Amino acid sequence: MDHDHYPDAYLRDILESVHRIAVVGASKRPQRPSHGVMRYLQSRGYRTIPVNPNAAGERIHGELCFASLDEVPGAVDMADIFRRSDAVPAAIDDAIRKGVRVIWLQLGLRNDLAAARAEAKGIRVVMDRCPAIEIPRLGLLPR
Repeated sequence: MDHDHYPDAYLRDILESVHRIAVVGASKRPQRPSHGVMRYLQSRGYRTIPVNPNAAGERIHGELCFASLDEVPGAVDMADIFRRSDAVPAAIDDAIRKGVRVIWLQLGLRNDLAAARAEAKGIRVVMDRCPAIEIPRLGLLPR
């Protein structure tokens, strides 16, 4: 995959096929991007699961927050990662271990080596993009 240029069909297929999204780095603080993106994804009909060790056991947008991706019960279709750049490789490794189908790195996040590890396992990867931008840009209807 050319991570500099994603075909619209690639992004559309991902966003139409995923249902259960773990928001890794979800925040209770309204000023944080993860807070707004999680709410937006919920408004579009996606099931979101917040993951943040600092908010584990609390609720974010009505959903129980888990300390790690490993603790999330059941399957996760996509990990939407909001972490510092230096934490991205470990977050990707967590997503690989969880068995997600898609890893999505938010705006400003990119790690080609970690993405290659995921892609070697058959996981689709999107980097430096935001689903809350791509969904309306692609004209996707709410679920």
